[in-house]
Amino acid sequence: MITTVKGSQVLNGGQGIAEVLKVEEVEKVFCVPGESYLPLMDAIYDYSDIQLISTRHENGAAFMAEGYAKSTGKVGVCMATRGVGSTNLAVGIHTAHQDSTPMVIFVGQLRGNVREREGFQEIKLNEFYSHITKWSVEINDVKRVPELVHRAFRVAKSGRPGPVLVGLPIDMLYATSEMKFQKSMLPAPPSPNKEILKEANQLLANAEKPLIIAGGGVTGTRAHKELLELSELTSIPVMTSFRRHDAFPNDHPNYGGHVGLSAHPKIIETIQEADVILAIGMKFSQVFTQEYTLLKEHTKLIHIDINDQAVGKVYETEIGIVSDAKQALKELILLNRHETSKKLRDRAAYCQRIRKIYEEISLPRKQYREDFVDQEGMIYDLQELLPESAMIVNCAGNYTGWIHKYYQFTKPNTYLGPTSGAMGYSLPAALAAKLAYPDRKVVSIAGDGGFMMTVQELATSVQYNIPVIIIVVNNNMYGTIRMHQEKSFPKREIGTNLTNPNFTDLAKSFGIETYQARNNREFHRALQNAIKSDESVFVEVSADPNVISVSKTIEALQQNV
Repeated sequence: MITTVKGSQVLNGGQGIAEVLKVEEVEKVFCVPGESYLPLMDAIYDYSDIQLISTRHENGAAFMAEGYAKSTGKVGVCMATRGVGSTNLAVGIHTAHQDSTPMVIFVGQLRGNVREREGFQEIKLNEFYSHITKWSVEINDVKRVPELVHRAFRVAKSGRPGPVLVGLPIDMLYATSEMKFQKSMLPAPPSPNKEILKEANQLLANAEKPLIIAGGGVTGTRAHKELLELSELTSIPVMTSFRRHDAFPNDHPNYGGHVGLSAHPKIIETIQEADVILAIGMKFSQVFTQEYTLLKEHTKLIHIDINDQAVGKVYETEIGIVSDAKQALKELILLNRHETSKKLRDRAAYCQRIRKIYEEISLPRKQYREDFVDQEGMIYDLQELLPESAMIVNCAGNYTGWIHKYYQFTKPNTYLGPTSGAMGYSLPAALAAKLAYPDRKVVSIAGDGGFMMTVQELATSVQYNIPVIIIVVNNNMYGTIRMHQEKSFPKREIGTNLTNPNFTDLAKSFGIETYQARNNREFHRALQNAIKSDESVFVEVSADPNVISVSKTIEALQQNV
């Protein structure tokens, strides 16, 4: 029973948290149920605006929360029980940490008087999660529920977004207290220092070969429109950082490509020729920088990032600006709106040259095979048949090389992929994206190894009627590891071959429409049918195991070619 006292309410801990979820406008909560936080689940029962999605593995719950947050820009919420459940969340939490995705994670916890005795499923949550969360806290006093849970949401959303973990001792969840709730609040995003921004803009204006590289700060703040306008005003070409393809329309004349794993040598050459690079909202990761070898000494770097610790962290920076990406882009647009210098007109040829290079190496061709599915041809069909608004979701694996190289993302918010390289991400994140955008087509693409890590979420798709297109590229191996294995230890395969179930029969057993594509013509027909369907459709793609990456075969690697 809830009692109102002078504008506040007397609630138990679970009810208090549920009320904060309502105030913070949470719409979806993902979990595997556990007895250690039952009062919170029971409290959510009374909130019709909050849908609880019960997944089949905590890994799936975390990936769904991360995918939902990345799709919507809102805070993703997931829950799990003590040690065994919370540790299963860890991969998704790490993914959110590396991708700067706002999440709040609630984890049940033992009551205080049984700690330090190796109690049932005991774990020290703060110590375990401290370095892969923005903040990890345990609520030991029920009176502090509104204060700490509201704060968890603020921390997750503000600055460089990320995951926050909240531990919930079971005795606190049952205890009651008078509670008064706050308003949902987010501090105003930091704007750039205008004088320093003018210096940066002048440096760009004087550059012969300037380049913009867009990272997660652009996609996270939904600054696609501003980035496009700035590029068009200044005639500066744009590239996108690892797995941020949709930060800029890939079919635009100013788009120069994506920089990720095994980036094409001509893309690398273009970046290394640049005399000034404007990097917006990115952290210069190991993958993006090609093992920290990307930028050369002659290149002057302007780095705009919301996190002051990121500026100058990897490369010497000519001008560093701590700012929200969208705010900085808006100010740069104002500085360039009336610029019509000859240098800007001359840059048109520079943009055209970069675009021509991109088109030569990245536009997919209709490559069809009869014995296997050619993956370039598969991407060609996806490009031709899917609507522009379709969302592509992938996890880890060498099959992603074909997506990264060939698929043209022309609309904002149409791509989800973990920069952490987490396997198993694709299916649960695709389900979350579909929940966020029920009117859009969502396509999950996974390798056979990654798919098997969260295959159980097919049941979640059926149970909650979340219709997605599921494509599994099957070559019966952990392909990425096999590639590295053949590079380092040729002809000594161990541990990377896989024995798989009959995927089509497995999907059928969940009541899902299935297709087996043994060649490109069969894939084309299957995709056509999948797009027409209003239910989940599963397509197994037979991939040539010898074609281990976009540019190499196993035979070539074994011969050191």
